[in-house]
Amino acid sequence: MNISGNTIFIPGATSGIGLALASRLKDAGNTIIIGGRRAGLLAELGEKHGFDTVQLDTADAASISAAAEEVVAKHPDLNVLITMAGIMRAEDWHRADGFLDSAEQTITTNLLGPIRLIGAFVEHLQTRPDATIMTVTSGLAHTPLAFTPSYNATKAAIHMLSESIRLQLADTTVKVLELVPPLVATELMSGQSEDPNALPLDAFVDEVMQLIESQPDAKEILVERVKFLRFGEARGDYDQVVATLNGGHRDVTA
Repeated sequence: MNISGNTIFIPGATSGIGLALASRLKDAGNTIIIGGRRAGLLAELGEKHGFDTVQLDTADAASISAAAEEVVAKHPDLNVLITMAGIMRAEDWHRADGFLDSAEQTITTNLLGPIRLIGAFVEHLQTRPDATIMTVTSGLAHTPLAFTPSYNATKAAIHMLSESIRLQLADTTVKVLELVPPLVATELMSGQSEDPNALPLDAFVDEVMQLIESQPDAKEILVERVKFLRFGEARGDYDQVVATLNGGHRDVTA
C-alpha cells in the first residue's frame, strides 16, 4: 500500500485506532472517508479533520450495502478499504448467560462485519489500478487472552481470512494487508486507555505509518510490541507467552 495518493474508506474510525489512523493518513496526502453510527459525531469529525463521512452500522448488512453505494457514487476513485470496526468484551464461559449474547454480537460485528464490507467493495476495488483491503486483527489472534474468547476467535478468523483471500485475489490489482495491533491505549474496553502496559496510541500510529511507508509490499503490519504474541508458536515458546499474557488475569487488551 502506498502511503499517499489514495482514497480510503475507514468504517469504525470515529474513535481509537481508526480515528488516529484516519487523521495520519489524511495528513499524509490521502482522501479519507470515515463511517460510523452517530450522525452528529461524524459531522463533528468531518468538519474538524476534513474527512468525508457516511453513516453506517457495521453489524447491519443492509446498512453496509447502502453505505457502500453512497461511498462509491461519491468517490469512484476509492482504492483502499480499511475494515476497522470491532468490539471486545469480557466473557464467562462457565454458563450460557455469561457469554452467549456477547459471543453472537462479537461474531456479527468482528467477523460478519468485515466479510460484508469486503463483499460490498471487492468488485469496485478490482476496477482500480492499485487497490488495498486492510483487515484489522490483533496479537490475540495468535495468543489467547482468557477473558475474551469470542474476540480472540474472531480475530483469528480474520487473520486466516486475510491469508486466504490474499491468495484468491493475487490475480487482481487488489492487495490484502493485515494490521495486527498489540494492547493499545484506547477505550476498546473499559480501563484500557489507563493500562500501564498499553502502547500509547500516538506511538502505535507513528510506527504503523512508518511501516506502511517503508514496506509498501508488506502482507502484515507488525509493530515491535505485537511480535511477542504474534510469533510465540513459531519461536517455540507459545506456552510461556500464554502464561505471561494471562498471568496477571487482566481483562483488557487489543
